[in-house]
Amino acid sequence: MTSKEKILKNIKDNNIVKSVKLPSYENFGIKYENKFEIFSSMLESVGGKALVIQKNELDATIKALYPDEKQIASDVDFCSVGNFYSNDFEDAHDLKNIDLAVVKGNFAVAENGAIWMKNENNRHRALYFIAQNIIIVIEENELLNNMHEAYERIDFEDAGYGVFISGPSKTADIEQSLVIGAHGPKSGYVIFVKS
Repeated sequence: MTSKEKILKNIKDNNIVKSVKLPSYENFGIKYENKFEIFSSMLESVGGKALVIQKNELDATIKALYPDEKQIASDVDFCSVGNFYSNDFEDAHDLKNIDLAVVKGNFAVAENGAIWMKNENNRHRALYFIAQNIIIVIEENELLNNMHEAYERIDFEDAGYGVFISGPSKTADIEQSLVIGAHGPKSGYVIFVKS
């Protein structure tokens, strides 16, 4: 047996892998006492605002926030202020004059102020980004603590378009000056409705 073979045999004989129990991930991620307060703070830090209202107050709240907007697209069942039906159009370019989009969010994440958007009933994903202003409506009980909880809720088996959105569009690329509304909505609200 050569020296090399002896060394490799000794390594093989002494390299015993022990069976070790894997760590538990049950308490993984930050949990918050007041998820709405954290979410609201995170959203404000990126230029958005969050509200909690009764479900029947949605129309009045939208009219109070945006009294002058003319073309309003809505894909929220219980919202009646919409007067532009984006799903009726074949081409997303026809959505270019939308003043306000009122859209349904699936759930929100307190940790970073993000909202998961995956609405199969929305024909144009551009609706989330082409409107001048956006309101995302979410059920109050759909506010999660952290991204770990969020990833458990995302269905990767049924692929398709889905996106996390946090606040209005913004950039600070040019001379490191923050510009809101550079590539999409210039203002954004997340409205949680009580069930």
